[in-house]
Amino acid sequence: MIKEKKTENYDIIRAEKADLPEILKLQYLAYQSEAALFGSKDIPPLKETISEVEKQFENGTILKMIDENNKIIGSVRAHSDDNRVHIGKLMVHPDHQKKGYGKKLLLEIEKYYPNKRFELFTSTRSIDNIRLYKKMGYKEFKEEKITDELVFIYLEK
Repeated sequence: MIKEKKTENYDIIRAEKADLPEILKLQYLAYQSEAALFGSKDIPPLKETISEVEKQFENGTILKMIDENNKIIGSVRAHSDDNRVHIGKLMVHPDHQKKGYGKKLLLEIEKYYPNKRFELFTSTRSIDNIRLYKKMGYKEFKEEKITDELVFIYLEK
């Protein structure tokens, strides 16, 4: 079993199924800034349902970062196929961003999948995310144009 990690006044632990509604609420809140980049609330993270999150829970790993009051302030998801691990939905509550918590969540999820190749993606407009991923050793390997306004950048480590 992976040991829980203390992060200042926060713990990073594996989420339980009962946490999923709160994680989805956090997702809707945390992805508002991403929606603002595109001037649209019609982005996939803001349309995801609880049943989709439950399926991800059953097929992978979801971690949560909780504060001293057991409130979820961050989360990250991953699932593995073959030797690849797909990391997604790395999010931190807007009140707690820019404090290094995204980095700590990413480092912690990587521990659940030793000796694997990690992949993740973000929008080319998400400059802060790209900067974080590159700082953590991820390298770009592909771009995919979704629409004229939306281009995904895929990174691996």
